[in-house]
Amino acid sequence: MIELSTTIAMVLLGLAMAMTIIRIIVGPSLADRILGLDLLSTVSVAFIAVFAIRTGLYQNIDIAVALTLLAFLSTAAFARYLLPRWHRQ
Repeated sequence: MIELSTTIAMVLLGLAMAMTIIRIIVGPSLADRILGLDLLSTVSVAFIAVFAIRTGLYQNIDIAVALTLLAFLSTAAFARYLLPRWHRQ
């Protein structure tokens, strides 16, 4: 039952990644692209967690935590970069 559940979850997360990549490419503004990158990192953390559950290698959760911290810092840095642009408008 775990194999079926994790297979369905991986397929759905793969579709979410594909749609997010399309959003990053098509996104009309820079803020949309940054939001897409943040969503892509969130979906990849979920993918790593599902992979860890499927394989039983729970050391991968440490990788997911590190990726989450890196994604948060990069999103905050991008937001800080965009802040002066919004104040000029």
